[in-house]
Amino acid sequence: MEIIDIDRHMKKIYVILAAAVSLLVASCHSPEHVISSAERQSITSLEAFFTFGPYMDQSMCKLNISDENASRFVLPIPWYYPVTSDSETTPYMTKVRVQAAIQPDCKIEPALGLLDLTKENLYTFTDAKGESRQICITGERVKSSDCEIQVFSIDEPAITGIIDKSAKTVTIVSAEDLSSCTATVQISAHASISPDPALARDYNSEVKFTVTAHDGTASAVYTVIKSVPDKIDYGFNKSSLEQLFNFDPVTMAGLPAYNTDGIYPSLAVTGGKLVFCSGNGTVPVYLNGVTGVNEGQINLGSAVAAAVTNDEAENLLICNHAESGETISIWKATSVKDAPVLLHSFTNESGLPMGYSIKAIGNVDGNAVIDITTEGVSGITSSSKVTRVTIEGGAVTDVTVLDLSASGLGWGAAPVNNTDAVAVAPRKDAGVFFSYYDPNILHYVAADGSVKASLPFNNGSSWGLNLNNLDSKQFNNATYMALFIVSHFPSWGMGPALYIYDITDPSALSGNLNETTAIVVSNDSIDWTQRSSYCYAAGDVVLAPSKDGFKIYVYYYDQNSGIIGGYSADCIKK
Repeated sequence: MEIIDIDRHMKKIYVILAAAVSLLVASCHSPEHVISSAERQSITSLEAFFTFGPYMDQSMCKLNISDENASRFVLPIPWYYPVTSDSETTPYMTKVRVQAAIQPDCKIEPALGLLDLTKENLYTFTDAKGESRQICITGERVKSSDCEIQVFSIDEPAITGIIDKSAKTVTIVSAEDLSSCTATVQISAHASISPDPALARDYNSEVKFTVTAHDGTASAVYTVIKSVPDKIDYGFNKSSLEQLFNFDPVTMAGLPAYNTDGIYPSLAVTGGKLVFCSGNGTVPVYLNGVTGVNEGQINLGSAVAAAVTNDEAENLLICNHAESGETISIWKATSVKDAPVLLHSFTNESGLPMGYSIKAIGNVDGNAVIDITTEGVSGITSSSKVTRVTIEGGAVTDVTVLDLSASGLGWGAAPVNNTDAVAVAPRKDAGVFFSYYDPNILHYVAADGSVKASLPFNNGSSWGLNLNNLDSKQFNNATYMALFIVSHFPSWGMGPALYIYDITDPSALSGNLNETTAIVVSNDSIDWTQRSSYCYAAGDVVLAPSKDGFKIYVYYYDQNSGIIGGYSADCIKK
């Protein structure tokens, strides 16, 4: 039975109240001041925000200021917002909220309010020495100077090119004859490309394309090369880690609002598309994996989607939700446009419901392990079980319920109190990582239920965060695990965080989960958009190696904080 520790929860309430008071006091400080700098006595940045419409309170642009003696500041408002859309920003220019970051003891008079950025707005700036000067704040719509190839694919045979942005090359890894091929490309928003890649040409030899930015001035020449690049010996290049996007999933991608009940979020990747599943019976949607633009619904066919994930070969895996004794099915698809086919069905013999969390490591067309978490039932019981599906040679060879109750650990109901269970290798006897609220401890448990490691979260705000989103994948001789932390109280200044660990040797994980030497990526300052309230601390994280083995992606989602984002990295030797 699930037992509630009243004393412990009362202590949490006192801590929460204390944190609220601290935040209230902190909110009394002027938003126009930042930490002091002995070298500067001026304005360090200006930021413009929408004041109405679908993007209200979101940042339009930010102007970082390096010249402390500047007196005229022109905010560069993007021509379109979002930049990938055709929605012009002209209607918003006359009523913009502008916020300044200035040094202590400096001031702007009169106070900044709503500005018409089509006009010259005059103010008096006084520095810390008491010296004053007139400044002007205005705005100008600017066209984008971005001119990148983001995705390049040969249509037939289907080959996705490997893009090196610094070298401006696209490598086509193939031994086939490419003497007459068309290609599909994705370039920076509102840019153009020449010559037309939709026309057939010979890719056995080098082909050059020029991408011209929306501003008509900036351009870049990319060379498409048929070759096989060398890899580094192990893992991915940390220097190649690149943020793809990080934005509000509601206004920017049409995903559920933070206070939408009955959402059991999960993510997957296939064919360069990021699949989002609500787990509530609706058809999953897919976003562009580079820009995050919502491109429509997947072809669900006859499958029922309670959760999604992917393997290491870009196969999309889908499962339904099943009570104990009911049938649970796993479907496989190779793209968002193809109807899934049944991979395997079996009876849920765990004694508890399952299906809101599915994770995979390996390749389901070869050797793989699929772990489906068995969920606790709110107010009735916790769970300590994981159903493991083992695949060898592309065929299911075993379905086993891993009973971890001997560890003394257990989790609650989906989505907030459930856990993801992620294996360290595509083997039946592989150990498993899991973490859940409450307490927020990352556990490594052997398949026999024995606890091998427990890593606490060394963070004073851990009581307000939820560490139940995990995924693991193999990539270039390394095995990685992602942990995405979502927030219970984003309105109190507690935001999401992302960690990626090297778990090739799981025993190397020791100490605190946010300080262990096994961390290869750490971002505990992810920006989030929903700061007005709080509701369901639910989310997901997914790792996705590309089929060609040269790139790896990580995507994350926090419903409560209102953020979805992703990174990419490669293993190309440069």
